[in-house]
Amino acid sequence: MKIVQLLPELNEGGVERGTVELSRELVKLGHESIVISAGGKLKEQIIKEGGTHITFDVCSKNPLTAPFRIAKLRKILRELKPDILHARSRVSAWLTYFANKKLHIPFVTTVHGFNSVSFYSAIMTKGDRVICVSGAIKDYIQKHYHTEEKKITVIPRGIDLEKFNPQNLDQIFIEDFKKAYHLEERRIITTVGRITQLKDHQTFIRAIALLKKDDPKIAGLIVGGIREDKQEYFHSLEGLVKELDLEENIIFAGSQSKVAEIYALSDVVVSSSKKPESFGRSVAEALALNTPVVATNHGGVLDIIVEGKNGFFYPVGKEDSLANYIEQCSDLKFDGYEYITDIFSLKQMVDKTLKVYKEIVSNHYKFAHNERNKS
Repeated sequence: MKIVQLLPELNEGGVERGTVELSRELVKLGHESIVISAGGKLKEQIIKEGGTHITFDVCSKNPLTAPFRIAKLRKILRELKPDILHARSRVSAWLTYFANKKLHIPFVTTVHGFNSVSFYSAIMTKGDRVICVSGAIKDYIQKHYHTEEKKITVIPRGIDLEKFNPQNLDQIFIEDFKKAYHLEERRIITTVGRITQLKDHQTFIRAIALLKKDDPKIAGLIVGGIREDKQEYFHSLEGLVKELDLEENIIFAGSQSKVAEIYALSDVVVSSSKKPESFGRSVAEALALNTPVVATNHGGVLDIIVEGKNGFFYPVGKEDSLANYIEQCSDLKFDGYEYITDIFSLKQMVDKTLKVYKEIVSNHYKFAHNERNKS
């Protein structure tokens, strides 16, 4: 099959990484994988792993340029003649929906998050098939958009169990990273994700301040890129660190490519998102590396953490509860790799996604054949 995935850009985030991983696995299985986006640092990885990348603006929300972009996208798709179109965001879904009006190519959407309920967001339920990354997302779209059960497939995001394998870690990177940030012989509490208000780094920082009272050398590691429009928020976090006298305890490490190693060198990983996570990929990845996770008690993570066995849940914004559960994590022992392998592997994601593709293509050709017979 020739499969086209469309998303705004290929920089940092779970949607982007999932797109890259699916592209790679499709190529391994003999399919032709094409990704259309405005570009980004993961673009070269698509190409390196055998896929094709087409740089095109499926990112801008400017309605004035939309007609031109729709026409251009239609031309691209007409030339590509793909078997499947798979949109992974609202802008790309709208552009694809209109570009595909005359082409009638089987169209799949993936709902990755709890988008605001609106006409604009409703496009994510307009695919011929709709993939939801968790049961929580499925419940959400059925409640607000009354999406037909038969259109929906729940496919948890797949974890790359070769990359997130305790046996395949870059130990030299781990040693060098610890030396660079003076983390040797320290308890390391880590949060990974882009620097945004929704990730609630304030509560994370305040929890580290509470833990510092009994453990002066504790390290709160914040890993994630900072977009230009988030600089003011980042500076407010720096101000909070100074106010709480945590300059020696909070480390801003920026964006890191060796995420598996970051999870592995951590004693506890925290997911402090204010907004419910649609799945909680970072949670599953950390657990695969046998690192316990403390997460806010909502969204897709409720399907992943087994409380008291591999982590805990705490109420949004409650730094005292977060600090308490971080302390309790020291008593947890579990085989996270086996647990994630059984339920959240990359293979299950690829297999289930391909099943959706094959079903929709088969139905499309049956419908086309029947229409030809009628005429």
